[in-house]
Amino acid sequence: MYSKQKRVAAIHDISCVGRCSLTVVLPIISAAGIDTSVLPTAVLSTHTGGFENFTYRDLTDDISPIAAHWQSLDLEFDALYSGFLGSYDQIDLVAKLFDTFQSEKTLILVDPVMADHGQLYSIYTPEMAKGMTKLCAKADIIVPNLTEAAFLLDEPYIGEDYDQNYIEDLLVRLSQLGSKKVVITGISFDPQQLGAVTYDAVARTFDYAFNERVADYFHGTGDIFGSTLLAGLLNDFNLKKSTQIAVDYTRECILRTVELGQEKRFGVCFERAIPYLIKRLGLS
Repeated sequence: MYSKQKRVAAIHDISCVGRCSLTVVLPIISAAGIDTSVLPTAVLSTHTGGFENFTYRDLTDDISPIAAHWQSLDLEFDALYSGFLGSYDQIDLVAKLFDTFQSEKTLILVDPVMADHGQLYSIYTPEMAKGMTKLCAKADIIVPNLTEAAFLLDEPYIGEDYDQNYIEDLLVRLSQLGSKKVVITGISFDPQQLGAVTYDAVARTFDYAFNERVADYFHGTGDIFGSTLLAGLLNDFNLKKSTQIAVDYTRECILRTVELGQEKRFGVCFERAIPYLIKRLGLS
């Protein structure tokens, strides 16, 4: 007997070329059997990494009317999932949307997409980075990388010079922003391994999810990870198992990209690895 299909509201930008944000989020969560509604925060001709002269349209003025129409339809969501925001004003608008659609059953996952390798993305400002803590306070789970973690805590980015104690302390301090569960991505304690570390502030437990590192940097993998993590959680896997599935699927996508010799700035070939994801989620 089938249970009612779950529904997610994904609040991210659309990068028309370069697989990331909604062009990754929508197909991955949909492939996991979940009804995925979208609320675009901006439209870009390409993503901002590796491309020049990209176009950018801020959709701040569209967020409230879309949310109001959804409310008039009495829509309910099993999860609210935010990523890249198009302006500082969107922080308050998305926070309000969380308040409007959150219920006891609603999971809020915030990926504070704003920075990497110690630098903010070109469209972001320090004010936006500081304001992002407001959304993190409303989340059940946040999924920053190390650079984003540093901006959220208003401290220097230390690069690769960290150990397990530092990461665990970072996770605890991030949870004090308000989210009870935190996942930091892009962590490595061994040059041959790469993955993520999780913290549950209620249980006070840390878990580790790693897989063999694939050399080089690939755009869009953070969105693949976050979407897969949410897909796992909504398919009733716990945080530890969902994180491991997300690490493994992200690596699988990278491997397919390397095998096909694809240009990295266009993102990874996640489409070729969707059968792998469906099998890992037990949906095949």
